Amino acid sequence: MASLLITADRLIITPAGTPTRVVSPGYVRVRDGVIAEAGEGRPAGEPDVDLPDGLLAPGLIDLQVNGFFGHDMVDAGEAGWRTVASRLPETGVTAFLPTFITAPVEAQAAALRRTRDLLPRLPAGTRVLGVHLEGPFLSERRKGAHNAAHLTDPEPGAIKTLLETGLVKLVTLAPERDGALAAIRALTAAGVLVSVGHSDATADQAEAAADAGARMVTHIFNAQTGVGHRDPGVAVQALIDDRLHPGLILDLHHVAAKVARLVFRAAPGRVVLVTDAAASAGMPPGTYDLGGEPITMPAEGPPLRADGTIAGSGLRLDEAVGNAIGLGLDPAAAVDAATRVPADLIGRSDLGRIAPGAAADLVWLGPDHRARTTWVNGQKVFGGRS
Repeated sequence: MASLLITADRLIITPAGTPTRVVSPGYVRVRDGVIAEAGEGRPAGEPDVDLPDGLLAPGLIDLQVNGFFGHDMVDAGEAGWRTVASRLPETGVTAFLPTFITAPVEAQAAALRRTRDLLPRLPAGTRVLGVHLEGPFLSERRKGAHNAAHLTDPEPGAIKTLLETGLVKLVTLAPERDGALAAIRALTAAGVLVSVGHSDATADQAEAAADAGARMVTHIFNAQTGVGHRDPGVAVQALIDDRLHPGLILDLHHVAAKVARLVFRAAPGRVVLVTDAAASAGMPPGTYDLGGEPITMPAEGPPLRADGTIAGSGLRLDEAVGNAIGLGLDPAAAVDAATRVPADLIGRSDLGRIAPGAAADLVWLGPDHRARTTWVNGQKVFGGRS
């Protein structure tokens, strides 16, 4: 029986029925890829790995990754998928949703079929939990970097076509589009997480989306209605509705630091840190691709379309966790926003926590909060510690 004992100066644990917290020191015992024991103090026996500083946390989970390391997920070939899956552990990510942005429905369906066929051939590395479709059911007025020519209403036939592969796990849509509430109910019934995004909806329309089953808001404050004191929009509903989980791109460019603090204070325990990473993430400045159209990665700041529109990010998820801690957030809450909260949202209670019975997906974050070593199912997939 394969086993692994890790001791750590600081450890994030989620005991059954209690909030996530930091213990110091702590330990994790792994058997056959599953956490068998986790606790405070020093365990019996000599550890296989001792982490003298930093923080041992659950593996990070990113629900919005358009691309990374030069590859756009929607049109990447097998080599590109292999690169992304094998290298995302460098950023502490052990599970993710590749994100396909707006395209004609048939083109998205074809991309889903290609993805379904290549997934079994990927090497050990970051788990692919399904696919996030960000569009094409979005608002023309809030399209951001999406191609307006392909935006459309979520008709039942389109929903059926996209669900056929069984890969769709998350759909971002604008609830004010014709047929959107029926689509939310159909997607929810099929086990798909629905997120309100790229939307010109009022707060009341966003509330109706939550009534229909939506449970997330895509990159809060970006490409959506905001906090007008007489005309509240999507962002307001995201902050006051306990059913909704605001996704937050915490690169300190998409959302200013003070506004990020507002999000965490208004929605404690509901915020989901995401990267919205584009193919330019992890790459030097230059020209890359997002959804079949070029983006430019500058020396500083997020990638841009030719017209200056922000087009995804170059953010790492471990960096987002570090930014949250830098804003004054408790480390347990910052890690939760990139682990347990997204895992629970997509129905994977076996991920995103250090607790008995959970998968042994772990990351050692150094004092700078960057990943030093990453394990998936108790097997090291990145870093120098065995």
